[in-house]
Amino acid sequence: MNSTLKYLLDKIFSAFKDVLPIIIIIAFFQLFVIQKPFPDLPQTLFGVFLVVMGLFIFIMGLESALFPVGEQMALQFAKKGSAFWVIFFGFALGFSTTIAEPALTVIAGKAGQMASDSGVFEEDGIMTLDGYILGLRLTIALSVGLAIALGVLRILKGWPLPFFIISGYVLIILATVFAPPEIIGLAYDSGGITTSTITVPLVTALGLGLASSIRGRNPVLDGFGLIAFASLTPILFVMLFGIFVYGTGA
Repeated sequence: MNSTLKYLLDKIFSAFKDVLPIIIIIAFFQLFVIQKPFPDLPQTLFGVFLVVMGLFIFIMGLESALFPVGEQMALQFAKKGSAFWVIFFGFALGFSTTIAEPALTVIAGKAGQMASDSGVFEEDGIMTLDGYILGLRLTIALSVGLAIALGVLRILKGWPLPFFIISGYVLIILATVFAPPEIIGLAYDSGGITTSTITVPLVTALGLGLASSIRGRNPVLDGFGLIAFASLTPILFVMLFGIFVYGTGA
C-alpha cells in the first residue's frame, strides 16, 4: 500500500514539474511585467491543481492502457501475417483518432467562421458553413489515415523514411504555389493539430510494436516516423481542399 501511494505521489509530482515552467512564466509576466495581481487567485490556483491532476491522470492512462494496447495489437496483427489488415488498421486508427481530436474540432470551427465572415460561401455557393467545417475535418482525418497506412507499409517493406519525407515536402512546396493564400496558413498549422494528445500515443505504440515484431526491423530505426507522416499529409490535403473551395491562388 505504501509503495503504491509513493508511486502515485511521484507521478503527481512529476506532472507538477512538467507544468511548473508554464506557471513560472505566467506568474513572472503577471507580477513583474504587467505588475498586477492575479484577478482571482483562488480560482487560478484551483485551475493549476486541475491541470496537474489532469496531466497526471492522462499520463497514467497512456502508461497503463494506450501504449500497451497499441503495441499488443501491432504484435497480434504481425503474428496474424496479414499485411492488408495491419495497413487497414493503421488507416482506421489514424482516421478515428484525428476525427476525435478536440483541437481539430476547434480549429475547423474557427476556420469555417473566418471563411464565412470573408463571404466565401455567399460568393460561390458551392459549400455551406457546416459543409466547410465537416469537409475540413474529414479531409484532415483522411489524410492522417492514409499517412499512417503508408507509414505501416513502409515499416513492413523496410523502405527508407527520408525518401518519403523529402518527396512529401516537394509536393507541399508545389501545392503552396497553386494554393489560395486564404488556406496556406491553416494548411501548415493542420500538421500540428493532428499530432496531439490522442493521436501521438496510439500511433507511436503501433509503430514501435510493429517494428519490434517483424524480423529484420529495428524499432529505433523503423518504429518511429509515423508521426512525421501524420504531420506532413494534412498540409498537402488541406491545400487541395482550399483549391477546391477558393480556386487556385497562382
